[in-house]
Amino acid sequence: MAHNGANMYELDSSTFNKETFLREYWQKKPVIIRQAFKNFVAPIEADEVAGLAGMEEVQSRLVYRDGEKWLAEFGPFEDFERLGDKNWSLIVQALDNWSEESAQMVEPFRFIPNWRLDDLMVSFATPGGGVGPHIDWYDVFICQGTGVRNWRVGDKGGHTEFAAHAALLHCEDFEPIIDTKVYPGDILYIPPGFPHDGVTIEDSLSFSVGFRTDSTTSLVSGLADFLIDEELATEQIEDPQRLATDNSGAISDADYEMIKQQFQQLIDNKEIMQKFAGVFLSEPKHELDLVENQEPFSNVEISELLSSNNLMRLGGLKAFYFDSTLNDGVFYVKGEQVEFEPQLAPMVKCLCDNVIVTPAMVSDYVDNEAFISFLGELLDAGTWYFAE
Repeated sequence: MAHNGANMYELDSSTFNKETFLREYWQKKPVIIRQAFKNFVAPIEADEVAGLAGMEEVQSRLVYRDGEKWLAEFGPFEDFERLGDKNWSLIVQALDNWSEESAQMVEPFRFIPNWRLDDLMVSFATPGGGVGPHIDWYDVFICQGTGVRNWRVGDKGGHTEFAAHAALLHCEDFEPIIDTKVYPGDILYIPPGFPHDGVTIEDSLSFSVGFRTDSTTSLVSGLADFLIDEELATEQIEDPQRLATDNSGAISDADYEMIKQQFQQLIDNKEIMQKFAGVFLSEPKHELDLVENQEPFSNVEISELLSSNNLMRLGGLKAFYFDSTLNDGVFYVKGEQVEFEPQLAPMVKCLCDNVIVTPAMVSDYVDNEAFISFLGELLDAGTWYFAE
């Protein structure tokens, strides 16, 4: 991971207005935003993507066709020569965890809160390459980086899905409401549930910034694991005022209400539910490229570096706070609840809100012993680091 600290990507206000976008398109309908990035330069090259796909800890896959047959393989990959020069795609997940330059592509989309962010995905594709017509159940901004790709997007609803391969869920062909070529700097936004199919015209890189929420099933499953781990919500129903019944086979309306109330008391317990949400939502979905410091910084070194260098949050790291817990000295990072001295609340807010923290942002705290010690722990954990 390279360590610089300037953000190169900015959405052009003449072609993209976030308030208009949220009002008219977000979770409503797809849209092409032409030249949303002016003079776009891709943050990574195809051979670097191939290099990442060769790493065990990086999640990657190949999608290609053999005649009419779709095939998919999971990495790591050693070489791609056997595939020839057309009809294949290489996809790398969580690029923001492994390339700092690429992670900067997420920055323009911070008008959506971080807890909704899934990851930054990159796709390298040869002519004819794609992953086939499919439906995603998350919001995605597909940013064309190099080359040209043709995108078709259909309307929502009533599409039959089928397995084109054990690792590829496709949908039947659809009538497009968008059918157009995209060029470097263009962005295609697609909300959940809209079928789409991108086919590469010339070798291209595209970058997808995805936002998703968890299903109720996923949340309930996560909540159960959390409660077991924390040994919480062990209370059972008590009914000392029970009356005799003539219908032993019935679950009466009163008993059903009592069962429902058992769940409701848990949901209404703000302390438990906030801790669960903070821990669950900050849990990394992909492996992180933690920064390894050879030896811990001294407090004096930290103070000096804060005065002169940008402080960086690790790519892909999830760090959150609740407005109601911040002043109590609680925030959440990497799937854990972390406590800090409440006087440091402004700085913890700053660390969670900003990927890049400049010396000017921390000028009031460079000599604050409590903050320096707290930051030392984060640096030792490899989750924050100083830009070179």
